[in-house]
Amino acid sequence: MAVMPEGAAHRVLILAPVGRDGPATAELLPKAGLAGSVCRNLEELVAELGMGAATLFVAEEALFARDLGALRDWVCAQPPWSDLPVIVLTSHHQDRRVTAWRHGLVESLGNVAMLERPVHPLTLTSTLKAAVRARQRQYEVKALLEAREQAAAALAREVDEATAELRRQMAERERMQDALRQAQKMEAIGQLTGGVAHDFNNLLMVISGGLDVLERNREGKRARLLIDGMRNAAERGAQLTRQLLAFARRRPLHTEPVDLARLLEGMRELLDRSLGDNIELEMRFEPGLWPVEVDAGELELVVLNLAVNARDAMPGGGKITVKAENVPASDCVRLAVIDTGTGMTPDVQARAVEPFFTTKEVGKGSGLGLAQAYGFARATGGELRIESELGRGTCIELTLPRSLHTPADQRMPEAEHETAHVRSGRHILLVEDDEQVASLVSDMLEQLGHDVLRASSAAAALGVVADGRQIDLVFSDIMMAGEMDGLGLAHELRRRFPDLPVLLTSGYADAARGVIEAGRFQVLAKPYRLEDLQAAMGKMFRADAH
Repeated sequence: MAVMPEGAAHRVLILAPVGRDGPATAELLPKAGLAGSVCRNLEELVAELGMGAATLFVAEEALFARDLGALRDWVCAQPPWSDLPVIVLTSHHQDRRVTAWRHGLVESLGNVAMLERPVHPLTLTSTLKAAVRARQRQYEVKALLEAREQAAAALAREVDEATAELRRQMAERERMQDALRQAQKMEAIGQLTGGVAHDFNNLLMVISGGLDVLERNREGKRARLLIDGMRNAAERGAQLTRQLLAFARRRPLHTEPVDLARLLEGMRELLDRSLGDNIELEMRFEPGLWPVEVDAGELELVVLNLAVNARDAMPGGGKITVKAENVPASDCVRLAVIDTGTGMTPDVQARAVEPFFTTKEVGKGSGLGLAQAYGFARATGGELRIESELGRGTCIELTLPRSLHTPADQRMPEAEHETAHVRSGRHILLVEDDEQVASLVSDMLEQLGHDVLRASSAAAALGVVADGRQIDLVFSDIMMAGEMDGLGLAHELRRRFPDLPVLLTSGYADAARGVIEAGRFQVLAKPYRLEDLQAAMGKMFRADAH
């Protein structure tokens, strides 16, 4: 490791302008392994000091009666590690004035050694070598101090970096804790909405099923108007329940490969009608857009809700852009609904996906649009992201999983939504613990021409079947009180009577999710209409016939 400037480790600066002292010393130094540099005057000596030196060898006559201010300034300005050795060649002259001057020279230059003429060459070189070694140690001290300063600086940087990293980790931890608290809050609200939806679906089942029964026996124009109004109310309630369940992630999604561009283009007319004349709608899709694996009906509902929210954020009109693009890095498709509306404050943005939170006037919005979109995104395996700025609009982004399968061609709905012909006179065992629902469904089955036996529990149903009565189909609710629910009943019936068809129903989709995914039993979701029940039973009997 170099501890001195290049060439300075052995360089002796010589100032002896009178006689042969200067040249003779310069010739002697190389033999001792030292380098000498002869200076012509004091000014040149001070200039050479700036380039580094091991020691000075100066004849006193070169300094006597001269202005030594520059040399003294250089000596005084030395850093703490430096104490330059100065060797002064003197004479026998003992004049009081000269002696006083010599004392003053030592005081001003500090590290001074006097050599009296005549000087033996060995004495001179030994003295110079000792001075050079002392200077060498000074440069080593300098190097150690610099290394210590560098180490201290490096340590300070590491401390700063570690502190910054600790702060970053603390901020990230705080962010994750906030996210966890938000997720826990959402989960709690989701469980609440799931339970509310279950009870609400039972109420809707009574209303919509009763309407179907009444519809077959309605009389007069007023009765028709009342029935139609009640049906519209029931359908709105069912729509609200679907939104609640989508947020709660308790409605199973029937995912399939979907051509996103085709689905959205198919919604253009619906969106145009919903948005109004003062809203410009633009759709932009990346060429070669990937298919996505989603529930098409739920996605349509999400897009409609987002578009309506965007419309409401632009009371004076504006532009809504629906665009979709592939995201190869995450193997998904990004769907964005962008408006030029009023935007959101940070506080509103933070609460935007909370169910029932709305900034709209009373009666103008349920506060479930973004909540339903959030629930849909989570249930699909994607994410929902909001970017908004006051006065500059809002962008809602959904990431949707790419499908590796080709979307099926558009075709007519299958028999579930057809009014399938089911031979009347079947013997149906209805298992339902809600008296109102049981009474209503019994009427619906009887309207379809079937004989109905009722059981209020799974245990009672097993007893009815075990009695040997003729039962063509068991129609059971999944969620029931008692030790065995509807799903347990279905498994037990399949074990005991493998040829007996079992149709399940539920207004609480979490209970049906595993059943549907495993494909073990058919599930009819509440609320359902008379033709839905007829179609489901028809499918069961056709499957049984095969």
